[in-house]
Amino acid sequence: MGKYRGWLIAILVLLMAATWVIVRTPARLGLDLRGGAQLTLQVQTTDKVPQITPQVLAAVQGVVQRRIDGLGVAEAVVQTAGDDKLLVQLPGVTDPQQAERILKGTAQLLFAVQKPGTETQLQIERQLQSQLLLEQAQLLAEQAQKANDPEALKEIEAKLEKNRESLEKSQKAIASLFTPSDLTGAMLTEAFASPVAPASPNWSVIVRFDSQGAELFAQLTKEIAGTGRSLGIFLDDRLISAPTVAVEYAETGIVGGSAEISGGFTAQTANDLAIQLQGGALPVPLEVVENRTVGASLGQDSIRDSLYAGLAGLVLVLVFMVAYYRLPGLIADIALLLYAIFTYAAFLLFGVTLTLPGIAGFILSIGMAVDANVLIFERTREELRAGKTLYRSVEAGFDRAFASILDSNVTTLIACAALFALGTGFVRGFAVTLAIGIGISMFTALTCSRTFLFYAISIPSLRRPHWFCPKLESVR
Repeated sequence: MGKYRGWLIAILVLLMAATWVIVRTPARLGLDLRGGAQLTLQVQTTDKVPQITPQVLAAVQGVVQRRIDGLGVAEAVVQTAGDDKLLVQLPGVTDPQQAERILKGTAQLLFAVQKPGTETQLQIERQLQSQLLLEQAQLLAEQAQKANDPEALKEIEAKLEKNRESLEKSQKAIASLFTPSDLTGAMLTEAFASPVAPASPNWSVIVRFDSQGAELFAQLTKEIAGTGRSLGIFLDDRLISAPTVAVEYAETGIVGGSAEISGGFTAQTANDLAIQLQGGALPVPLEVVENRTVGASLGQDSIRDSLYAGLAGLVLVLVFMVAYYRLPGLIADIALLLYAIFTYAAFLLFGVTLTLPGIAGFILSIGMAVDANVLIFERTREELRAGKTLYRSVEAGFDRAFASILDSNVTTLIACAALFALGTGFVRGFAVTLAIGIGISMFTALTCSRTFLFYAISIPSLRRPHWFCPKLESVR
């Protein structure tokens, strides 16, 4: 019994470690349990990128992930869906529209120098653009007010389309007044929002450049210092700021490697822009094809119902095992409880995000964990009926059932691998939790049950025939 004593100590140590993990580690709840937003992003092709390759998709995924990190969303999931889509899950997000604005903008930042002699024309074009933007805001407000009037909506949509066309022409006209430089957002090292002045409602975005960007910025500001020409700051081909540079910088330009982008930003819009710039520019545009919100109340209901279902299933299994298999069934129940503790601790330790399908996989694996014990105990009964000793029967039961247990679990693990490789989102969560459960169930069935059962049969008072096999008169 020496080796089983060692296993017993190991099991107790694992139990204490698992309990410590459960007490100290909070559960990571997925979108369907915690509530939040789920966006499906379609990656668009451009003239420069006519085809979405795996490399392009991976680059877009990286930028989106960095932008989400800037939002401060915990347990966010960004994964590919097909050849040209990204699935973004944002648990706990209460403003999905903000997430959409931040994620879909390409954030292509470009600095350009105003052409000589275009000062008056630029002023006229910017005034026209301001009027068009004001008109657009009024039309959007009117559109929201008349949401139930189809005829009015049709007329407003036509005006909005005309407004968008005029804005596009205005943006192109403004861009033609500038000469693009080599200074782009790719040379940024940091971007953050800051108020223009204490207690001011206006905010700006402070950007810092790398060494190459700092040198280019100094050259550009030196070129236009004191001339009255502007340094155009374009975001996605739209002029967002056009500051001039004072004559005092004519000799050196603005050194230090930092710049302030102002443009009538609020705290929210400045922070959104900073997140986009900090996350990097998207190589291709994105289109939001789905923006779905999951309520937190639905998540709480799902958690409660899942717990009830899991507990009910667990109790029924425990009762059945004791009623049918007697003492071995009781030992299997103890191993099953250990399985539940070990599995939940593994979820927490490995950072598994619990979703509703994931919990379903966990509950399913409980039944599969019992399946191994059923095979073992049936084999043991066969050996007892054949007249073997109790010790030999139990030993043969484990040995002869091992091949069947291994085969069934390996085939299920193969199915889990296929689900994880081909599935997305919640399907992957189901596959991960089921696979972890299967691995731990093999340990509890083949190690915990075996250790406890051999300890039990070493106690004379527990070697009663009917506790192992009904209608058996004696055991040796």
